[in-house]
Amino acid sequence: MARLVMVSNRVIDFNVAQQAGGVAVAIYNTLARQSGFWFGWDGQIVDSDCAEIKVSRANGHMTVTEPLTPADYAEYYLGYSNSVLWPVFHNRLDLAQFEAGYYSRYVAVNERFAAHLAPLIEPDDVIWVHDYHLLPMALELRKLGIENPIGYFLHIPVGPAQALLAIPENKEIARALSAYDLIGLQTQSDVRNLIDFLQQSVFGRLLPSGRIRVFEAELDIGCFPVGIDPADFAFGPGEVEALKAADTSETNRIIGIDRLDYTKGLPQKFRAYGKFLDEYPNYRRRIVLSQFAPPTRESVEAYADIKAELESLAGSINGRFGELDWVPINYIHRTIPRAELRDVYRLSRIGWVTPLMDGMNLVAKEFIACQDPADPGVLILSKFAGAAAQLTDAVLVNPYDVNDMVQGLRIALEMPLDERRERHDRLLSGIRKNDSNDWSHSYFSALMKAGQRRFARSPKSPPEMGQALERLQSSAKKNIPPSRLTANVVT
Repeated sequence: MARLVMVSNRVIDFNVAQQAGGVAVAIYNTLARQSGFWFGWDGQIVDSDCAEIKVSRANGHMTVTEPLTPADYAEYYLGYSNSVLWPVFHNRLDLAQFEAGYYSRYVAVNERFAAHLAPLIEPDDVIWVHDYHLLPMALELRKLGIENPIGYFLHIPVGPAQALLAIPENKEIARALSAYDLIGLQTQSDVRNLIDFLQQSVFGRLLPSGRIRVFEAELDIGCFPVGIDPADFAFGPGEVEALKAADTSETNRIIGIDRLDYTKGLPQKFRAYGKFLDEYPNYRRRIVLSQFAPPTRESVEAYADIKAELESLAGSINGRFGELDWVPINYIHRTIPRAELRDVYRLSRIGWVTPLMDGMNLVAKEFIACQDPADPGVLILSKFAGAAAQLTDAVLVNPYDVNDMVQGLRIALEMPLDERRERHDRLLSGIRKNDSNDWSHSYFSALMKAGQRRFARSPKSPPEMGQALERLQSSAKKNIPPSRLTANVVT
């Protein structure tokens, strides 16, 4: 039976999957509907290079994991992945550590992962690799003789081609991407930027079919915006009434939930909030900004810097405007349990999402899914979040323009009920239509098509693969509206 093999840098424990977020939830929800297993790092760091892989089963699902060594963590994870690729793909060349020499370890970890994964692959498996940590994974698997269809999905944005060309290993990265059959991205802008990069880096050539030829390979690049499962945030009978009854606050809460990262626009948000309180003193004591900023990659210097900046800004605003019974900013530097998110969203009048650049940003969609249709809150969303392409009825703002942020907050706070209801209805309708089911089905269907092309032109492909692709393609068509099968693919 054909299986879907998910590969990502980090694999979550299925027993605590409900505590996860972002990429992990998207993968978990997909595997919940498809037989297969999930391969990657287990989050552990051990001294031995010879640590055994672990196979775990929970609730009918299987994970195959292995640890990293301290050197792997320092150079593959914190180093090349998060101190080179992350800033470059977010167009922050000023923070990229190109000369640190991390690339060899980055490739070595991908090579080791591939060596451990390859013996587990069966002739009719389909492989789906996720995110920037594993760009070379398909190339390493191909070197080991794996001819199965391999898809790749990048959850972060793609900066302009000129930014990617600044990476010293840009040609090696382009070659690694050429080993995939399908590359999925969040927005059409990302698709254009990646095509531009391949054309300029290694003279990739667009074909009449819409595919792009890179070296001797032809690959598809498509837009597949990640969605959420709105049912995860639904309220049962009586829950909303009980929640509101327990809320005794007289202030309007503005909620922000962002990882502590320089791409999230948090200093800009804090400065805009301080200016708003200065220019609109009538809102003092009537609003409070609750900003959750869970720690991430704290050993990277840029993250320590932004942590200090946010603490300084929060202290300055609270010191300037705060009173004994009112604190303007609740700055919380810890993770909020996923089980509590729904209630926090529902009790907030405004969701404030201000990334300087973001692949998608599922917090924006989660906030909308949790609102009471009869009295919904308002989403303020950065124009530079991937979600802005879909959530056009949010109050869209430029996070680089403090005055635009201030006016966006004013508009959201003053928006009449009828307009809030109309905007929320359109936003929620779009989120339901383009949910996580739609994302995984549309990508999977496109990968089946790309796999069929590989099977047709590769003499090494086993007959089992062709039969499996036909079954999987037929199954996918039963679950996707016909218009979705090719709408997101560059053809």
